[in-house]
Amino acid sequence: MTSRRDPFQPRHQFARRRRRPIAAAATAAALLPTLFSASACGGPADASTNGGDLTVMTWSPSGTGAADRPGMTALAEAIGRDVNLKGGLNGRRLQVLTCNEHNTSEGAKACAQRAVDAKAVAVIGSYSQYGFDFMPVLERAGIPLIGGYGLSQPEFSSPLSYPVDGGMPALIGGSGRQLVEAGCKAVALVRPDTPSGDNLLGYLANALKPAGIKLLDVKAPEQSTDYTAVARKAIGKDEAANCVTSALAAEPTGNLLDSYRRLNPRNTRFASVIGSVQQSVVDSTGGDSGPLAGTYVTSWYPPESAKVWDGLRAVVRADTSGGHSIDVSDPGVQTTWVAYEVFRLVAEKVAASGRQVTEKTVTGLLDSGESIDVGLTPPLNWGTPNMLPSTESPRLVNTWVTYQVVKGGRMTLQQPGFVDIRWVLTGGRPPA
Repeated sequence: MTSRRDPFQPRHQFARRRRRPIAAAATAAALLPTLFSASACGGPADASTNGGDLTVMTWSPSGTGAADRPGMTALAEAIGRDVNLKGGLNGRRLQVLTCNEHNTSEGAKACAQRAVDAKAVAVIGSYSQYGFDFMPVLERAGIPLIGGYGLSQPEFSSPLSYPVDGGMPALIGGSGRQLVEAGCKAVALVRPDTPSGDNLLGYLANALKPAGIKLLDVKAPEQSTDYTAVARKAIGKDEAANCVTSALAAEPTGNLLDSYRRLNPRNTRFASVIGSVQQSVVDSTGGDSGPLAGTYVTSWYPPESAKVWDGLRAVVRADTSGGHSIDVSDPGVQTTWVAYEVFRLVAEKVAASGRQVTEKTVTGLLDSGESIDVGLTPPLNWGTPNMLPSTESPRLVNTWVTYQVVKGGRMTLQQPGFVDIRWVLTGGRPPA
């Protein structure tokens, strides 16, 4: 199901499939040419009134606990400074506003309203589970969401949402197929005891059913310092070919691993999805000598060590603002980078056509069916023919994932290229 050649190479070495092209990743180009000042959500009301500026917003929760993603807004601000130092986007200064949505519905709505008041042309690379609250605010103003993290159903159904990854549905469905290929005979899913956690079961069941693999649902609190009972239930009899996969956030997964290590299962195999496990979690739990050694991980993107992230690393290294540290292995940070790259390319295409970059021209180009290829994912296309045949998630157009494994203390590709799990997300059958 994957390309025989490593697709994570410069563009002229792309390997493309017959059915749908798989982007080989290019060295990430220098990001938008125009961002200068980043204003917090509570900044001045006239922050974007300079007619020559392009205003965008990025939001995420901060100071709330396990849901925090401060690296996403910190990266957006760093991108802004970097872009404006390079002359702006098509000669215009890009003003990045950031907002703390506090992991609440009211906070999400307030951030969205702030974007409306500032006349933002797009909300980019943001994180919130409250899509039912913030998307209507953006829709009424005609403001597109480019590269939301994919936590809520409206991000995959709103006509103004342009997700750059497959969200948790793609990750959990991909994890299921990775575990099938690994020879698991029974899989326990440790997931949040929330409505969004409930939705993950169906995708994992679709992935496991063709292979006849038993699925155990293990509900867990979103935050806890002791997951012993959860880990014990997931491990069960600790038999060969038993596997456990975690869909908790990174911090709770770290706590789950503490309990898992204390129970010391000798036969059960651990797996996870990106965001629950990333390189920083591997490092903090002991690297190659810790419980994540040999762990399977499903991700939206190439590993953090891949050259395609050189542009991201360069912007982070060059940023001297002294703000939040930015973990380039964090999938929220990576999604924000991908989303800004998409916006950059779209803005360049709009400007090249002789039009002003506005929320209407941005959405018009995104809806046109023209592929957007930034070299970090397979080419993205939100045209009607490319929509997922799903009433709940038609906007989920990127159904590709990567399979990784923790080896030598580093997350590395288990096999080259992207794997298309579109059939899992539509309840179909695996390709022959």
